Amino acid sequence: MSEINTQRRSFLKTSVGAAAVAVAPGMLLFDIAHGKAEGASSKVRWGMLIDTAKCKPGCNECVTACNKENGLSGGIAATDSQWIRKIELKDISTGRELSLPMMCQHCENPPCVDVCPTNASMKRADGIVLVDKHRCIGCRYCMMACPYKARSFVHEPLHDQNPDVPRGKGTVESCTLCVHRIDQGGKPACAEACPNNVILFGDLNDPNSEIAMKLRTVASVQIRADLHLNPGVRYQGI
Repeated sequence: MSEINTQRRSFLKTSVGAAAVAVAPGMLLFDIAHGKAEGASSKVRWGMLIDTAKCKPGCNECVTACNKENGLSGGIAATDSQWIRKIELKDISTGRELSLPMMCQHCENPPCVDVCPTNASMKRADGIVLVDKHRCIGCRYCMMACPYKARSFVHEPLHDQNPDVPRGKGTVESCTLCVHRIDQGGKPACAEACPNNVILFGDLNDPNSEIAMKLRTVASVQIRADLHLNPGVRYQGI
């Protein structure tokens, strides 16, 4: 019996190792389930440039699109998930007002990943920060670590979910840059829905991409640049 158990453990260990090799670096089981043929590439870094001068106060088209795409309730209670929210800013010295979308900043050095005890919080090779719902234990350390307050906790059972956006009670979630759309050659729902072309999405690593060329010609800032997180989301006009 002891010899059989030893052989069984050896078989399982080998099988798990083979599975780990089969899932290439940068590739998630989510990718395989949704037909993504290759793992995410480190040659690409997805990001956004948000032009605050074009962002109109009171306009919530990006928020509405995000909620619809990802199956969020759109509520503003503490127990409602918010993957993107509008922030209104006012310079008290000049009276200048700004309205800007705030979401997960998809940091190069994400603190949410650093503090996660189960490796549920992860960063793909292409810079997209995600949460593995099967590994998340709901400890919410990542929520406390995020300086952008970009993460939400799912308190209640979920119904009528988008099958492309797996969610679950008792887990943490945040903006995924609509990774399911990106992996099919699309762009995030918020960028597509914005009527004023506020959100420019693209590959930060491609010098010939629209976003990379724009970043070379306009002044942009990182929110909380002092933390040296190198976020993938940049803001123009702040």
